[in-house]
Parts: sequence; C-alpha cells; structure tokens
Amino acid sequence: MEQNEYQTNSRCACSSGCCGNTQSPPVPKAPYITGLHTTTAGAIPQVATKLSARDIIGTWKVRWGIGRMNYKISPGLYSVGKPDDNSPVLVTANYKLTFDCLRKELTSLHLWILVLDTKGVNVWCAAGKGTFGTDELVRRISAVRLSEIVRHRTLILPQLGATGIAAHEVAKKSGFQVIYGPVRAEDIKEFLNAGMKATQEMREVQFTFTDRIVLTPVDFIQWMKPLLVFYGIFFILNISGLGHFGITELFAVLGSVIAGCILTPAFLPWIPGRAFAFKGALMGLIWTVVLILLTGGASQTGILKTLSYLLVLPSVSAYTAMNFTGSSTYTSPSGVNKEMRIAIPIMFLTFICGMILFILSNVLKTIL
Repeated sequence: MEQNEYQTNSRCACSSGCCGNTQSPPVPKAPYITGLHTTTAGAIPQVATKLSARDIIGTWKVRWGIGRMNYKISPGLYSVGKPDDNSPVLVTANYKLTFDCLRKELTSLHLWILVLDTKGVNVWCAAGKGTFGTDELVRRISAVRLSEIVRHRTLILPQLGATGIAAHEVAKKSGFQVIYGPVRAEDIKEFLNAGMKATQEMREVQFTFTDRIVLTPVDFIQWMKPLLVFYGIFFILNISGLGHFGITELFAVLGSVIAGCILTPAFLPWIPGRAFAFKGALMGLIWTVVLILLTGGASQTGILKTLSYLLVLPSVSAYTAMNFTGSSTYTSPSGVNKEMRIAIPIMFLTFICGMILFILSNVLKTIL
C-alpha cells in the first residue's frame, strides 16, 4: 500500500491575500514528492521523474497481486519540473502503477499532471467503469482551481481513456478543450515536441508479448486460492476412501490453469478463434492431450478418466483465459458480456459432466 499523509499549506491561496486565515487544500506527503511548487492557487506537490527502489519494489509486488487493490495515490494536481501558466496539463488515473509509468517518461519536462480519482484503477479499466469520466474530470478541474493556475484551456488525456470522456461536455462545463495524447507514455515527449500531434504509430494499441506476459502473474496468483480448495477436496476424498487422487490430478489441474492464464495471454494473437474462452479451451485441450500421452494414453488412464480430463481441463483453461478479457485492449464491454453469456453455461456443463465421470471412474476402480 502506498501511504499518503497530508500537510496543510497555511498561506492564503488567493493572490490578493483576501481570505485571511483560509488554508489551501492539503498537500500529500509521499516518497515520490520532492518538494512544493508555489502558484496563485496554493502549493502544488512536485514529483520525481526517477523511480526509487521503493517504487520498483511496489510495482513488483502489485504485478504479483500483493496490495494491488489499494495501490493508489491522492487525486489532485501535481507538478513536474518547474511548470508555469503556459505549461501542458496531462490527465491520468490515481492507480500508482499508472502514475509511475507516466512520470518516469517526463524527465527534463516542465508540466502539470492532473490525477483523477479512479478508485485506484488504471485508465483503461476506469474509463470502462466510468470513474475516469466526464463528471470526475470536470469536478477535479474545479477542485484544484486549474483555471487559476494555467492560462491556456487545453488538457491532454490518454487515448485509452477516451471511452469514458465526452469532450464536448468537458468543454461546456469547464471551458477546457480535450486533446488525446499517445497510447504509450514513452511517446509523450515526442508528442509534445511535435506540437501535440500524434503519429499513426502513437495511436496504435500494440499490446505486445511483453505487455501481455507482465499481466499474467497477478492472474496466476489469483487462481492459487481456488486451486488450494480444489486440492483440499481431493485430500478429503482420498482420506474418506471415495477414490484415489494422486500427483497426476494435481499437475493436471495446475497445468490447465497455466494454459489458461499464462499461455493463452502469451500466445493470444496466434491462437485460432476470437473468443478468449475458445482460445483458452483450445490451449487446455492441447495440455490435456499432452497429459494423457505422458501418462500412457487412454489404455493406462482408463476411458472414463480420459473423458473426464477432456471435459474438465479445457473448461478450467477456458474460464481462466476468459478472465484476461478485463486486461486486454482487444475487447469491449459488450463483447465480453456476450462471450460470458454463451461460454459460462457451456463451461459449467462440461465441467460438471467431467467431474461426474472422474468420480465415477475412481469409484469403479475402488470397487473393482
């Protein structure tokens, strides 16, 4: 968790000093804040553009699902370098991983960062949920008194946040014009140097192998808890004498999870089909065939158990792969909902049928 403490600037926020003892909004204190930048609207936190060891460790922890749900910073206005009233204003989410990815690309620049309250969610997901949206943007512009800090009326928003923003409403309610910047933070400098003009390459969502693979650890860790429950059920059935569940079954389920939540995202563009559930099921089927061959084929495994593997394992892979739709820029909310309506009943039915066959094969083996 990224701790945010607060200090209050006791000076009057008005340039004329007409407010007497009125205090400006609290200023967040955090390791990434290097000082304060004085403006007519009060003191603005100045942030570092070089990530510290603590930032890097925090990123690693979040990638593995540690403290991920509370990894956020205080919303508000931040400064980079020594911006003035003509400096650009970038808009981003208050998910700290997003904030860090942005600020580390801003070395030697002088600008403002307006951070929206997206409840600790990244720009892409927050735009879909509505927290990176028009109302929050307008509200935050007013809260930080942005119109008093900059003379221009232009905001640079991340392209992936466009689905949550109605630019005409922002202009109508706040007077600020919205310009969409590049997809990747690493292109910000080039974008600004080109007069806020984006090339076609800057607009393309690449979602490379590296982009996909760094997202898989958190999904894998997420499935460890259900796996432990699953293994616990196996253990109870073993000691109760209702069947024999050995190392093969343990590796079978683990392999199907890996096929769905790691291998499917990694090789996503090259796996046939469009639906994530189908792609995951296909990878699960490949793993199942490999498993059956490694264990001596159907003649050694038994017909019922072989059929159970062919039903259960691809279903598990399909379900875990479908979970990746929330991380992918390949999908839309409507497309995800449609896929879930079709795929979940099929996965549930095949999983139940497979488990019945699996238990039946073990019961028959015990009896015979």
